[in-house]
Amino acid sequence: MHAKDILVEGHARIREEVHAVVDGLPPELLNARPAADANSVAWLVWHLTRVQDDHVADAFGLDQVWLARDWHKRFGLRLDRHDTGYGHTPAKVAEVRVDDGELLTGYYDAVHEQTLTALRRLTAKDLERVVDENWDPPVTLGVRLVSVLSDDLQHAGQAAYVRGLLQSADS
Repeated sequence: MHAKDILVEGHARIREEVHAVVDGLPPELLNARPAADANSVAWLVWHLTRVQDDHVADAFGLDQVWLARDWHKRFGLRLDRHDTGYGHTPAKVAEVRVDDGELLTGYYDAVHEQTLTALRRLTAKDLERVVDENWDPPVTLGVRLVSVLSDDLQHAGQAAYVRGLLQSADS
């Protein structure tokens, strides 16, 4: 198995988790926060998708799906169109709301497809390419892709936990 195949498999698992968390969840639970300073399922899924979109597009020299395909307009958030959610305060988290889970999964699926297309073209040599010199040591494409994978899986797990908390409190 090649490294790119492992990355493709990892991203397939993120997609499975995103859909499992969002599917069938009504808007009031998608947007609910278990505490005033906690994240909602909607925010967590939006954020993990924005991070993947931003980082993968940057690493591969692609346009962000969020901007190029007008997802920022479909969501209609009062945030800067380049915002990924990094460093959001509880007030900013509260601004990320959706009326339907299909908006979240639709955006995620579009980003997922762009990610898979980029990953399938990878060579072993590509993974060594430096994509960010703002760190010591500089970040290679391989490290960046693992970072996105890790971050997204953590946020998907957090979203699943929040869903479970909200559903148990709702019953």
